[in-house]
Amino acid sequence: MRLTKGEKVFQGFLLVIITMLCIIMVYPFLHVLSISLSTPAEALRPGIHLYPKEISLFAWERVLSTDSIWRAFGITVFRTVVGTLLSLVFMSMAAYPLSRKYLPHRGFYTMFIIITMFFSGGLIPTYLLIKSLGLINSVWVYIIPGLVSTFSMIILRNFFMGIPNELEDSAKIDGANDIRILVQIIVPLSAPVLATLALWTAVAHWNSWFDAMLYMQDNTKITLQLLLRRLVIANMGDPMMPVPTEEEDPAMVKAAIIMFTALPILAVYPFLQRFFVKGVMVGSLKG
Repeated sequence: MRLTKGEKVFQGFLLVIITMLCIIMVYPFLHVLSISLSTPAEALRPGIHLYPKEISLFAWERVLSTDSIWRAFGITVFRTVVGTLLSLVFMSMAAYPLSRKYLPHRGFYTMFIIITMFFSGGLIPTYLLIKSLGLINSVWVYIIPGLVSTFSMIILRNFFMGIPNELEDSAKIDGANDIRILVQIIVPLSAPVLATLALWTAVAHWNSWFDAMLYMQDNTKITLQLLLRRLVIANMGDPMMPVPTEEEDPAMVKAAIIMFTALPILAVYPFLQRFFVKGVMVGSLKG
Protein backbone atom coordinates (compact mmCIF):
# COMPACT_ATOMS: atom_id res chain seq x y z
CA MET A 1 0.00 0.00 0.00
CA ARG A 2 1.50 3.27 -1.12
CA LEU A 3 1.38 6.32 1.09
CA THR A 4 0.49 9.74 -0.20
CA LYS A 5 2.90 12.61 0.14
CA GLY A 6 0.86 14.10 2.95
CA GLU A 7 0.86 10.80 4.85
CA LYS A 8 4.64 10.49 4.49
CA VAL A 9 5.11 14.02 5.83
CA PHE A 10 2.78 13.27 8.74
CA GLN A 11 4.62 10.04 9.59
CA GLY A 12 7.94 11.86 9.41
CA PHE A 13 6.62 14.52 11.77
CA LEU A 14 5.44 11.83 14.22
CA LEU A 15 8.84 10.11 14.02
CA VAL A 16 10.60 13.36 14.93
CA ILE A 17 8.26 13.97 17.87
CA ILE A 18 8.65 10.41 19.17
CA THR A 19 12.44 10.62 18.84
CA MET A 20 12.52 13.86 20.80
CA LEU A 21 10.32 12.37 23.53
CA CYS A 22 12.59 9.33 23.76
CA ILE A 23 15.65 11.55 24.14
CA ILE A 24 13.92 13.63 26.82
CA MET A 25 13.02 10.50 28.81
CA VAL A 26 16.28 8.60 28.31
CA TYR A 27 18.68 11.47 29.05
CA PRO A 28 17.97 11.70 32.84
CA PHE A 29 18.58 7.95 33.11
CA LEU A 30 21.90 8.21 31.25
CA HIS A 31 22.89 11.27 33.26
CA VAL A 32 22.38 9.54 36.62
CA LEU A 33 24.10 6.37 35.40
CA SER A 34 27.06 8.39 34.16
CA ILE A 35 27.38 10.26 37.47
CA SER A 36 27.28 7.00 39.43
CA LEU A 37 30.18 5.61 37.39
CA SER A 38 32.29 8.78 37.27
CA THR A 39 35.19 10.03 39.34
CA PRO A 40 34.51 12.84 41.86
CA ALA A 41 36.03 15.44 39.53
CA GLU A 42 33.94 14.25 36.61
CA ALA A 43 30.79 14.08 38.73
CA LEU A 44 31.20 17.73 39.74
CA ARG A 45 31.71 18.86 36.15
CA PRO A 46 28.75 20.97 35.00
CA GLY A 47 27.01 20.23 31.74
CA ILE A 48 25.67 17.16 29.99
CA HIS A 49 26.74 13.70 31.21
CA LEU A 50 25.94 10.97 28.69
CA TYR A 51 28.75 8.60 29.57
CA PRO A 52 31.56 8.60 32.15
CA LYS A 53 34.84 9.82 30.69
CA GLU A 54 36.71 8.22 33.59
CA ILE A 55 35.04 5.20 35.13
CA SER A 56 35.08 4.85 38.90
CA LEU A 57 33.25 2.21 40.95
CA PHE A 58 33.80 3.91 44.32
CA ALA A 59 30.12 4.91 44.66
CA TRP A 60 28.80 1.48 43.68
CA GLU A 61 31.21 -0.29 46.02
CA ARG A 62 30.07 2.00 48.81
CA VAL A 63 26.39 1.33 48.10
CA LEU A 64 26.72 -2.43 47.67
CA SER A 65 28.73 -2.76 50.87
CA THR A 66 26.12 -1.01 53.04
CA ASP A 67 24.00 -3.40 55.07
CA SER A 68 21.08 -1.00 55.50
CA ILE A 69 20.62 -0.76 51.72
CA TRP A 70 20.53 -4.54 51.27
CA ARG A 71 18.13 -4.83 54.20
CA ALA A 72 15.82 -2.24 52.66
CA PHE A 73 16.19 -3.97 49.29
CA GLY A 74 15.05 -7.28 50.80
CA ILE A 75 12.03 -5.63 52.43
CA THR A 76 11.10 -3.98 49.14
CA VAL A 77 11.45 -7.21 47.17
CA PHE A 78 9.31 -9.05 49.75
CA ARG A 79 6.70 -6.32 49.60
CA THR A 80 6.62 -6.25 45.81
CA VAL A 81 6.52 -10.00 45.20
CA VAL A 82 4.17 -11.05 48.01
CA GLY A 83 1.99 -7.95 47.71
CA THR A 84 1.56 -8.37 43.95
CA LEU A 85 0.73 -12.08 44.16
CA LEU A 86 -1.77 -11.64 46.99
CA SER A 87 -3.37 -8.67 45.25
CA LEU A 88 -3.92 -10.68 42.07
CA VAL A 89 -5.42 -13.56 44.06
CA PHE A 90 -7.83 -11.42 46.05
CA MET A 91 -8.78 -9.19 43.11
CA SER A 92 -9.53 -12.28 41.00
CA MET A 93 -11.65 -13.75 43.78
CA ALA A 94 -13.62 -10.49 44.02
CA ALA A 95 -13.87 -9.80 40.28
CA TYR A 96 -15.09 -13.24 39.23
CA PRO A 97 -18.40 -13.32 41.17
CA LEU A 98 -19.05 -9.66 40.29
CA SER A 99 -18.70 -10.55 36.61
CA ARG A 100 -21.41 -13.24 36.75
CA LYS A 101 -24.96 -12.10 36.00
CA TYR A 102 -26.48 -14.73 38.28
CA LEU A 103 -24.91 -13.16 41.41
CA PRO A 104 -27.78 -11.74 43.52
CA HIS A 105 -27.63 -7.95 44.00
CA ARG A 106 -24.55 -7.74 41.79
CA GLY A 107 -25.20 -4.08 40.92
CA PHE A 108 -25.42 -3.08 44.59
CA TYR A 109 -22.14 -4.81 45.46
CA THR A 110 -20.40 -3.25 42.48
CA MET A 111 -21.61 0.25 43.31
CA PHE A 112 -20.70 -0.23 46.99
CA ILE A 113 -17.14 -1.11 45.97
CA ILE A 114 -16.84 1.70 43.41
CA ILE A 115 -17.78 4.28 46.07
CA THR A 116 -14.48 3.54 47.83
CA MET A 117 -12.66 5.01 44.81
CA PHE A 118 -14.06 8.45 45.57
CA PHE A 119 -14.42 8.55 49.35
CA SER A 120 -12.08 7.51 52.15
CA GLY A 121 -11.82 7.99 55.88
CA GLY A 122 -8.82 10.31 55.64
CA LEU A 123 -5.25 10.06 56.82
CA ILE A 124 -5.78 10.23 60.61
CA PRO A 125 -8.63 7.68 60.77
CA THR A 126 -6.62 5.39 58.52
CA TYR A 127 -3.60 5.67 60.81
CA LEU A 128 -5.75 4.93 63.87
CA LEU A 129 -7.22 1.91 62.09
CA ILE A 130 -3.77 0.60 61.17
CA LYS A 131 -2.64 1.10 64.77
CA SER A 132 -5.68 -0.69 66.19
CA LEU A 133 -5.00 -3.64 63.88
CA GLY A 134 -1.47 -3.92 65.28
CA LEU A 135 0.22 -3.31 61.94
CA ILE A 136 2.53 -0.51 63.10
CA ASN A 137 6.16 -1.62 62.61
CA SER A 138 5.00 -4.76 60.81
CA VAL A 139 6.03 -5.51 57.23
CA TRP A 140 2.43 -6.54 56.55
CA VAL A 141 1.42 -2.90 56.78
CA TYR A 142 2.90 -2.59 53.29
CA ILE A 143 0.59 -5.27 51.90
CA ILE A 144 -2.71 -5.66 53.76
CA PRO A 145 -4.14 -2.07 53.62
CA GLY A 146 -3.76 -1.88 49.84
CA LEU A 147 -4.42 -5.52 49.08
CA VAL A 148 -7.26 -4.79 46.63
CA SER A 149 -7.21 -1.87 44.22
CA THR A 150 -10.77 -0.97 43.26
CA PHE A 151 -9.73 0.41 39.88
CA SER A 152 -7.73 -2.70 38.97
CA MET A 153 -10.47 -4.99 40.27
CA ILE A 154 -13.06 -3.29 38.08
CA ILE A 155 -10.79 -3.68 35.04
CA LEU A 156 -10.40 -7.37 35.86
CA ARG A 157 -14.17 -7.73 36.35
CA ASN A 158 -14.87 -6.18 32.96
CA PHE A 159 -12.39 -8.55 31.33
CA PHE A 160 -14.02 -11.55 33.00
CA MET A 161 -17.40 -10.39 31.69
CA GLY A 162 -16.03 -10.65 28.14
CA ILE A 163 -15.16 -14.34 28.51
CA PRO A 164 -17.88 -16.45 26.85
CA ASN A 165 -20.34 -18.02 29.28
CA GLU A 166 -20.30 -21.19 27.19
CA LEU A 167 -16.89 -22.07 28.62
CA GLU A 168 -18.23 -21.89 32.16
CA ASP A 169 -21.41 -23.80 31.28
CA SER A 170 -19.37 -26.55 29.63
CA ALA A 171 -17.15 -26.87 32.70
CA LYS A 172 -20.17 -27.06 35.02
CA ILE A 173 -21.64 -29.87 32.91
CA ASP A 174 -18.39 -31.75 33.49
CA GLY A 175 -18.79 -31.25 37.24
CA ALA A 176 -16.41 -28.33 37.87
CA ASN A 177 -17.21 -25.96 40.74
CA ASP A 178 -16.69 -22.18 40.74
CA ILE A 179 -13.20 -22.33 42.24
CA ARG A 180 -12.01 -24.84 39.65
CA ILE A 181 -13.56 -22.77 36.85
CA LEU A 182 -11.78 -19.67 38.11
CA VAL A 183 -8.40 -21.34 38.51
CA GLN A 184 -8.35 -23.59 35.44
CA ILE A 185 -10.39 -21.60 32.90
CA ILE A 186 -10.86 -17.93 33.77
CA VAL A 187 -7.35 -17.18 35.08
CA PRO A 188 -5.45 -18.81 32.15
CA LEU A 189 -7.62 -16.92 29.65
CA SER A 190 -6.96 -13.69 31.54
CA ALA A 191 -3.16 -13.81 31.33
CA PRO A 192 -2.85 -10.48 29.42
CA VAL A 193 -4.90 -8.42 31.87
CA LEU A 194 -3.39 -10.18 34.89
CA ALA A 195 0.11 -9.47 33.59
CA THR A 196 -0.79 -5.81 33.08
CA LEU A 197 -2.29 -5.50 36.57
CA ALA A 198 0.71 -7.34 38.01
CA LEU A 199 3.03 -4.78 36.45
CA TRP A 200 0.94 -1.87 37.74
CA THR A 201 0.78 -3.35 41.24
CA ALA A 202 4.47 -4.25 41.33
CA VAL A 203 5.52 -0.75 40.22
CA ALA A 204 3.22 0.80 42.83
CA HIS A 205 4.69 -1.38 45.58
CA TRP A 206 8.27 -0.81 44.45
CA ASN A 207 7.93 2.98 44.28
CA SER A 208 5.88 3.42 47.46
CA TRP A 209 7.50 5.24 50.38
CA PHE A 210 4.75 7.26 52.08
CA ASP A 211 3.22 4.34 53.98
CA ALA A 212 6.68 3.32 55.20
CA MET A 213 7.24 6.84 56.51
CA LEU A 214 3.85 6.86 58.28
CA TYR A 215 3.67 3.40 59.79
CA MET A 216 7.24 2.18 60.14
CA GLN A 217 9.23 3.43 63.13
CA ASP A 218 11.76 0.60 62.98
CA ASN A 219 14.59 1.65 60.65
CA THR A 220 15.46 -1.99 59.98
CA LYS A 221 12.11 -2.48 58.20
CA ILE A 222 11.95 0.58 55.97
CA THR A 223 11.72 0.23 52.20
CA LEU A 224 14.36 1.11 49.64
CA GLN A 225 12.39 4.11 48.37
CA LEU A 226 12.17 5.65 51.85
CA LEU A 227 15.90 5.13 52.24
CA LEU A 228 16.42 6.88 48.91
CA ARG A 229 14.16 9.74 50.00
CA ARG A 230 16.16 10.20 53.19
CA LEU A 231 19.31 10.32 51.14
CA VAL A 232 18.03 12.95 48.71
CA ILE A 233 16.20 15.16 51.22
CA ALA A 234 18.39 14.68 54.30
CA ASN A 235 21.51 15.11 52.13
CA MET A 236 23.40 12.20 53.69
CA GLY A 237 22.47 13.29 57.18
CA ASP A 238 20.56 10.17 58.14
CA PRO A 239 22.50 7.58 60.20
CA MET A 240 21.21 4.82 57.93
CA MET A 241 22.93 6.43 54.95
CA PRO A 242 26.40 5.49 53.75
CA VAL A 243 28.76 8.35 54.57
CA PRO A 244 30.96 9.35 51.60
CA THR A 245 34.70 9.03 51.98
CA GLU A 246 37.27 11.59 50.88
CA GLU A 247 37.47 9.89 47.49
CA GLU A 248 33.74 10.22 46.89
CA ASP A 249 31.30 13.01 46.19
CA PRO A 250 27.79 12.80 47.71
CA ALA A 251 26.28 13.14 44.22
CA MET A 252 28.01 9.94 43.17
CA VAL A 253 26.51 7.96 46.04
CA LYS A 254 23.07 9.45 45.44
CA ALA A 255 23.25 8.55 41.75
CA ALA A 256 24.40 5.00 42.53
CA ILE A 257 21.51 4.43 44.96
CA ILE A 258 19.02 5.87 42.47
CA MET A 259 20.25 3.45 39.81
CA PHE A 260 20.29 0.59 42.31
CA THR A 261 16.66 1.40 43.10
CA ALA A 262 15.45 1.80 39.52
CA LEU A 263 17.17 -1.06 37.69
CA PRO A 264 15.28 -4.04 39.23
CA ILE A 265 11.82 -2.77 38.30
CA LEU A 266 13.04 -1.79 34.82
CA ALA A 267 14.30 -5.34 34.32
CA VAL A 268 10.84 -6.81 35.00
CA TYR A 269 9.04 -5.03 32.18
CA PRO A 270 10.47 -6.99 29.20
CA PHE A 271 9.23 -10.25 30.70
CA LEU A 272 5.63 -8.95 30.94
CA GLN A 273 5.51 -6.99 27.69
CA ARG A 274 4.66 -9.99 25.54
CA PHE A 275 1.40 -10.52 27.43
CA PHE A 276 0.11 -7.10 26.43
CA VAL A 277 -0.48 -8.10 22.81
CA LYS A 278 -1.02 -11.83 23.09
CA GLY A 279 -4.53 -12.79 22.07
CA VAL A 280 -5.21 -15.85 24.19
CA MET A 281 -8.95 -15.65 23.55
CA VAL A 282 -8.50 -16.38 19.84
CA GLY A 283 -9.56 -19.94 19.20
CA SER A 284 -10.97 -20.55 22.69
CA LEU A 285 -14.35 -21.32 21.10
CA LYS A 286 -15.00 -23.49 18.08
CA GLY A 287 -17.93 -23.29 15.79
